[in-house]
Amino acid sequence: MPTAKDCANAIRFLAIDAVEQAKSGHPGMPMGMADIAQTLWREELKVNPKNPHWINRDRFVLSNGHGSMLIYALLHLTGYDLPIEELKNFRQLHSKTPGHPEVPETPGVETTTGPLGQGIANAVGMALAETHLAATFNKPELPIIDHYTYAFLGDGCLMEGISHEAASLAGTLQLGKLIAFWDNNQISIDGNVQGWFTDDTAKRFEAYGWQVIRGVDGHDSASILAAIKEAKADSTRPTLIDCKTTIGYGSPKLAGTAKTHGAPLGADEIAATRAALNWPHAPFEIPHDIKQAWDQSERGAALEAKWDTLFADYQAQYPTEASELLRRLQSELPSDWANQIDALITKTCDEKSDLATRQSSQQCLNTLAINLPELVGGSADLTGSNGTKWTEATVFTHDNPQGRYINYGVREFGMSAIMNGMSLYGGIRPFAGTFLTFVDYARNAVRMAALMEQPTVFVYTHDSIGLGEDGPTHQPIEHLAMLRNTPNVHSWRPADTTEVAYAWKAAIEKQDGPTCLILSRQKLPYLQETQTDTANIDKGGYILWESNQGEIPELLFIGTGSEVQLAREAAQVVHEKTGKATRVISMPCPELFLTQPHAYQEQVLPAECDKRLAIEAASTNYWYQFVGLKGKVIGIDRFGLSAPASECYKELHITCDHLVESAIELI
Repeated sequence: MPTAKDCANAIRFLAIDAVEQAKSGHPGMPMGMADIAQTLWREELKVNPKNPHWINRDRFVLSNGHGSMLIYALLHLTGYDLPIEELKNFRQLHSKTPGHPEVPETPGVETTTGPLGQGIANAVGMALAETHLAATFNKPELPIIDHYTYAFLGDGCLMEGISHEAASLAGTLQLGKLIAFWDNNQISIDGNVQGWFTDDTAKRFEAYGWQVIRGVDGHDSASILAAIKEAKADSTRPTLIDCKTTIGYGSPKLAGTAKTHGAPLGADEIAATRAALNWPHAPFEIPHDIKQAWDQSERGAALEAKWDTLFADYQAQYPTEASELLRRLQSELPSDWANQIDALITKTCDEKSDLATRQSSQQCLNTLAINLPELVGGSADLTGSNGTKWTEATVFTHDNPQGRYINYGVREFGMSAIMNGMSLYGGIRPFAGTFLTFVDYARNAVRMAALMEQPTVFVYTHDSIGLGEDGPTHQPIEHLAMLRNTPNVHSWRPADTTEVAYAWKAAIEKQDGPTCLILSRQKLPYLQETQTDTANIDKGGYILWESNQGEIPELLFIGTGSEVQLAREAAQVVHEKTGKATRVISMPCPELFLTQPHAYQEQVLPAECDKRLAIEAASTNYWYQFVGLKGKVIGIDRFGLSAPASECYKELHITCDHLVESAIELI
């Protein structure tokens, strides 16, 4: 019968051999955390390798994702669809074992990790989602949502600021089914962390409201298992298990040093490690008895079968709730969604309200949130400014886990990564807001949402110099171009209430990446013309107005958001002054417009018309792809200034008069 050490050594040598074969990778962490991993995965983790998407599985997050061979070894050994050939192909083109774990490349990987600290924030989101759905759907004696979220993290994750943001909120919300294992090996890339990381981490997490289990021997299975049991006994606090480990455990010359962090051990040291750990097997060879000891297929199938029986009872007693849960988990919209959204759009056309688009967005949410119970919103301490809280929303707390509004506090980065974790969990469509300029704080979490193709919705208000007196620190300039150039992201900058409704429609219906809603602080006029071409607003760009319908225009104006009204006014003036045929294009989502058939793009932006002028109160470079060498872009390629909005626009030449002058120069 293989021992716990034998099973842990199987992880170590799969990692050692894969990194050696790839000639790159990070063997030290898998070697150091192998004992923790084998204890958790063989003794406690509730998963079914034959169904990686079983809803009531435990979630496992490898926050220190550079040690990816740890999870690949675990998935292979426990019976997931990850054959040994994929481990031999570690870090190679089109393999299922990329350099860092990626969703959905590898069956059993719950989230894409590598940027340190984001994994633990994702885990907080998953634990929050479990808590919310359990409170929403569980019934006495029928706990259909009932599992744990586990995370591995290292010193690097704990140094990153996002881990502080996420851990603080997790403690406040008392997410008692979140258990994190700290790989406390005191080593990072530059060496021993005593020169730059001397925090009393245990006290810090206790101050956050976590249970901390100190001084666990990370190489002793019995100690690790006892710590897990202790963690589970406290249901009111998340738990940090402080595991004392040795990076590169088993390597005679390199264990405990940074040299094992990110480089192969080399043939000689691998041979010495095999001898030291009594592993006389060829590379990638796992003895049959150890394979059998690891395989979780039978146990996992039994766990899911037991849950299936529970859920069958639930369906029989609560068919409506069961159907609703399955709808959400399958990312299906309600059967009457089309009617709901059509009614909302019609309402905006009928009311013709002059509103800041952040206010229009809140009005949309008042309707959407009632009809889409999976919507869970929030804000980074800017609820009133962002307009992200709908009228009947209640706040998620430990005492009210059914609440659908989260007060994230001033934690833009943590908020965004937590939202990604909720989205990955399933059954929830998270959205939350901050000012557009503060996407800088959250940037990498937005990028990770895009990389993972998660339909997270980021609400960014105060979108331009139009926010006025708060000045250049709060006035975004370069941010729109950054978002638009991020793959899989759609950024909507709507011009009035109808375009806002379409933006929300697109955000809810998009399943392959995040949507950013870019909304104004200042009031914008309702544009009568948005009613005339509503069929094309959802194409991302459309003809708002033209002086000579049916003719090829001699001059094109392109605008977004608050500048569409200026383009509309200027086009009218230029036409009256020159007699030239003018056209105004509203392009609330250029990324979406660029996905339309060429025929439609040509219809909106005919090649024959090369006199084009784009206007947006932001950086200009992005727009040259639309106006070409003979066109002009009116925008801002400097930082803003502190003054009332109208004065900012005038001082920076974002005015109708300047548009008219520039247009006449063009023609």
